[in-house]
Amino acid sequence: MATAGNMKVLNALDGAKTQWYHFTAIVIAGMGFFTDAYDLFCISLVTKMLGRIYYTKPGSPKPGSLPPNVSAMVNGVALTGTLAGQLFFGWLGDKLGRKKVYGITLMLMCLCSIASGLSFGHTPKTVLTTLCFFRFWLGFGIGGDYPLSATIMSEYSNKKTRGGFIAAVFAMQGFGILGGGVFAIIISSVFDSKYKAPPYEINPAKSTVPEADYVWRIILMAGALPALLTFYSRSKMPETARYTALVAKNANKAAADMSKVLNVEIESDPQKPYIKSEDDYGLFSKKFLKQHGKHLLGTTSTWFLLDIAFYSQNLFQKDIFTAIGWIPPPKTMNAIEEVYRIARAQTLIALCSTVPGYWFTVFLIDRIGRRTIQLIGFSMMTIFMFALAFPYNHWTRPENNIKFVVMYSFTFFFANFGPNSTTFVVPAEVFPARVRSTCHGISAASGKLGAMVGAFGFLYLAQNQDPTKTDAGYPAGIGVKNSLIVLGVINLLGTLCTLLLPESKGKSLEEITGESKDETTDA
Repeated sequence: MATAGNMKVLNALDGAKTQWYHFTAIVIAGMGFFTDAYDLFCISLVTKMLGRIYYTKPGSPKPGSLPPNVSAMVNGVALTGTLAGQLFFGWLGDKLGRKKVYGITLMLMCLCSIASGLSFGHTPKTVLTTLCFFRFWLGFGIGGDYPLSATIMSEYSNKKTRGGFIAAVFAMQGFGILGGGVFAIIISSVFDSKYKAPPYEINPAKSTVPEADYVWRIILMAGALPALLTFYSRSKMPETARYTALVAKNANKAAADMSKVLNVEIESDPQKPYIKSEDDYGLFSKKFLKQHGKHLLGTTSTWFLLDIAFYSQNLFQKDIFTAIGWIPPPKTMNAIEEVYRIARAQTLIALCSTVPGYWFTVFLIDRIGRRTIQLIGFSMMTIFMFALAFPYNHWTRPENNIKFVVMYSFTFFFANFGPNSTTFVVPAEVFPARVRSTCHGISAASGKLGAMVGAFGFLYLAQNQDPTKTDAGYPAGIGVKNSLIVLGVINLLGTLCTLLLPESKGKSLEEITGESKDETTDA
């Protein structure tokens, strides 16, 4: 329960006008998510090139591709690290404070992003083993950024614009995806013009020039640069007032810290000795289960279901484009040209649907509410998935390729103007300060578990039902059409699970979590 002294500080935060520091905090926290999205999704650009460089067999009619187990490792190992990082740093953020561990996650991301591109060795086994090792620890750092960035932005914000500020941090993912695509286009264009190579079907040996090995390494390493630029600023951010006041129980320091950064005079009442009360319940207490158990079930289940659909779409959209003929057969291109074409398709989707979807959420979340946006997003994703799936044969005809891409883009738009943004925002608002970072980490880790299901499952599910038409090393699957039907059902379940969540629009954090009975309920 917040004391009167604490409440004076927190009320001042809730009523503070939007200032330049709020936007600075969005950029500082958001650069971590730029790197997050860049690193997690750029690997989908280079997996085909890795297959060509390290797994092409002489005399094969098709370019090499990663074996199923290797592809699963390369695509999924960062997700595994992210899950572990979300749980560990989420817990640590509540134990030690948000600020103390915030710089560690960013430095880990930057170092491992660079190290991923420097993966040493010349054989497939050594290169891919070291790549997977560094990508696990890259994911570990990225995982820590989820609960810490969300919690810090939530606790810095005023109650009128809090949702938009938290969503804006997460929206930097859109620019990360876009940045990955644009940078890959530039690098592949430069290398393709300088090192001309014939298509695989004309000359298999010369279609992959030795310099192609630099392309994927440069693409992976570049993701560290934006985050490095914000490292100093992140290290200078003060601890959040809500952690200092409600968890560390030091209202005077909270008032002093916030007075400096927000350029307003905030005073706290004389502090009384802290006496532990029954309201300081922990995560595994009966009181937490009674007051917030349903909320935790809601945040974990919706994030889990969303990420099954979202990551299977993102990591494997290049396979969708190939299936409908938007990207030519691999044998008709050289290795670098294939990266260019995949990057171009991914960038177009990001530019037209992914990035706008994020910012629609930013501008509307404090007007129409979190739960409303999430319900709209899940519902529309369900509709578009089914609209793509049931007449799938119609969409695969050459004259309908562009229409298919437009429909597919709408699923991304409503993922981002919907649950992909709100599942990040809500856990940062509905749990008490002393377990806020932990609960956000648990919710996010549930999402990454769903991402692994989506990433690994879609590799196998989307394979052709005819065993003679599957990718090398894969068993027959249920096909793209049936996979889209499965994803539609998953989105429908997400719509239903959203009903477990409360609406937090316009309320102070303490009002939502019950940490203060002194606040009014005015929005």
